[in-house]
Amino acid sequence: MRLNLGFHHNYKTSFVLVLASALFYFAFAYHLMRTEYVKLIVLYFVLFFSFYRLVALFKNHTKILTYLAFGFRAIFILAIPNLSQDFYRFIWDGRMILEGFNPYVHTVLSFIEKGEFPVFQAQELFAGMGRLNASHYSNYPPVSQWCFVIAATLANKSILGSVMVMRLLIIGADFGTLHFGKKLLDKLQRPNHAMFWYMLNPFIIIELTGNLHFEGLMIFFLVWSMYLLHRGKWAWAAVILALSISVKLIPLIFLPLFFQWFIFSKNDNDLSKPAHRDKTWNTTALNWTKLVSFYAIVILTTLLLFAPFYSIHLITTYLDTVALWFSDFEFNASLYYIARAIGYTFRGYNEIAVIGPFIPFVVLAFTLILTFFRRNLTLVQLITSMLFVLSFYYFTSTTVHPWYIATLLILSVFTSYKFPLVWSFVIILSYLAYLNSNNDDKSENLWVIGLEYLIVYSVFIWEIFIKKPPDWKPK
Repeated sequence: MRLNLGFHHNYKTSFVLVLASALFYFAFAYHLMRTEYVKLIVLYFVLFFSFYRLVALFKNHTKILTYLAFGFRAIFILAIPNLSQDFYRFIWDGRMILEGFNPYVHTVLSFIEKGEFPVFQAQELFAGMGRLNASHYSNYPPVSQWCFVIAATLANKSILGSVMVMRLLIIGADFGTLHFGKKLLDKLQRPNHAMFWYMLNPFIIIELTGNLHFEGLMIFFLVWSMYLLHRGKWAWAAVILALSISVKLIPLIFLPLFFQWFIFSKNDNDLSKPAHRDKTWNTTALNWTKLVSFYAIVILTTLLLFAPFYSIHLITTYLDTVALWFSDFEFNASLYYIARAIGYTFRGYNEIAVIGPFIPFVVLAFTLILTFFRRNLTLVQLITSMLFVLSFYYFTSTTVHPWYIATLLILSVFTSYKFPLVWSFVIILSYLAYLNSNNDDKSENLWVIGLEYLIVYSVFIWEIFIKKPPDWKPK
């Protein structure tokens, strides 16, 4: 009876929104091809509108929002991802490990070109992932690889079975994200319904649950780590942060930002309470020891997770594969495309080889500026700096796949900023990048990309320079 009270306000509207969302998610999962651009946009826009209204209607009834979030995820259980081919490589890597091969030192193509098929359904997996993916060594960190192994162990003869196992792992991670996210919001005295801008967002449901991107698992560990850090359990926070890094490398970019959290503290015995922090440097030996220990635990735990895959070729092949994101791949970029256009006027070709190598150094410089010249004394301030650093990285990156935005979205839940929420809405436009391209011309439609970033940058500039929302401070 108590649960039903959530429907007392505008019952018909609520029912229509839930029913329409369920039907549209079903259509998205089972009756959509990536090239059906009009259908893709219509389905997504309706789903996003319904999501926004549902959160507004049930913001005081988070139990209902929870049922909806996981009910909509369940619709995808039997679906093969239709917007991404990456899952074929996930399955390949997992089955390769079971066969005793190291995915970091063997490319798919090295087997296929020799007519060797080391795993079951090798030809189907190769055809699904595509030649470009197959030509590179695996770049997925070890915790992701163990998830692939679980799928291979439980469904070694079925692509759909492997998909279902990985999907259940990602949904399980979402339960953890919701659990620790709500606890963290409570600690920060923020409303619990804010978690559903992430949990119920169709972008998250489609890209993570639907398309099997393991950002969902990385985010679970990241949120858990932030919760432990706020509780003062910094050593365990470091271990869990290493697990997050070992799903996707992106949290490595946040490591410098923890500097002030440990050094700016009056009370050496409690690093969790913002009330014990001020602008005065407290460079006690204990504070420095905790800082160094935190970094050491993160690094050593990450190395230990990589240890089972160690080989004399691992470091070289892995670094070379990661470097491809700065030297070879271009997709849905913004500032980089502007710099590339300017470069074309001087050199005329291959601008990524010139600009790409500088991007990591520019991002590192920006990160260090925020580390030392911006207040990161409270957890909200720390997470806000994480949001700024990651946003800057994606603004300058040569490649921004849609699912990358998931980390920005979860970070924004704990801050005053909404531009990642807007980005999660317009990011669907990136799938229209090849709208006017034929099979021989794969150049992106820059008008579509320009529209996406015009909206994102407009909201970003408004929030940063006009609205200027202050860092939220606890009472």
